Amino acid sequence: MSNSEDEDLPQLSSHALAALQEFYAEQKQYTDLGGDDKYNIGIIEENWLSQFWYTPETALRLAEEAMAAAGEGGSLRFAEHEEIRTASLLSLGTHTEIYSVVACVSAPSVYQKLRELHRDDFSICIFEYDHRFAIYGEEFIFYDYNNPVDLPEKIAAHSFDIVIADPPYLSEECLRKTSETIKYLTRGKILLCTGAVMEEEAAKLLGVKMCKFIPKHTRTLGNEFRCYVNYDSGLDREL
Repeated sequence: MSNSEDEDLPQLSSHALAALQEFYAEQKQYTDLGGDDKYNIGIIEENWLSQFWYTPETALRLAEEAMAAAGEGGSLRFAEHEEIRTASLLSLGTHTEIYSVVACVSAPSVYQKLRELHRDDFSICIFEYDHRFAIYGEEFIFYDYNNPVDLPEKIAAHSFDIVIADPPYLSEECLRKTSETIKYLTRGKILLCTGAVMEEEAAKLLGVKMCKFIPKHTRTLGNEFRCYVNYDSGLDREL
């Protein structure tokens, strides 16, 4: 190639080149994750997708609540048909007689904490818009709240013992659409995490009530954040 041809090729600015290098470095970071490290809270950083991670203490409290609530009546404990076992997913295999199924909708830090706890009697799915969470394999389900029930065929209606959801935006539209997803997925129990300003709308859409427990985030939010449930919850027994 001649020098004149080299000069005709587009050249990246130093800023664009730095951004490209940063992108490749980030992709390598997620590719290199392995073992239990990939479940650590914060291993995938918050970005512009309206993401705010819970503190490890809050994530643990919500994960423990999900296990307690789901464990009271796991899907397969009372399953009478093989299709319920199939719909209830993922990788526990046919030899597991009793396990519960949990859906984390836009709540990745709770999913990560559940996985850190190494419970082999729970099957968990993470419903997320952010494709970085695809590192979790089959348990990752791409989810866009604008298309509330546009889900893979393997996700059967009412196949989760409890749904934990944290709508990405404090708006009536976002909560309404996320509520459609929640009602499609759950067998009954709902644990919703959203702003205190959404209390009335949440009660109307999902029949949930505000709990005493106050969740905390790794970053300070501009709005008060609360948990809501539609069942008798341990989150309502402590301040």
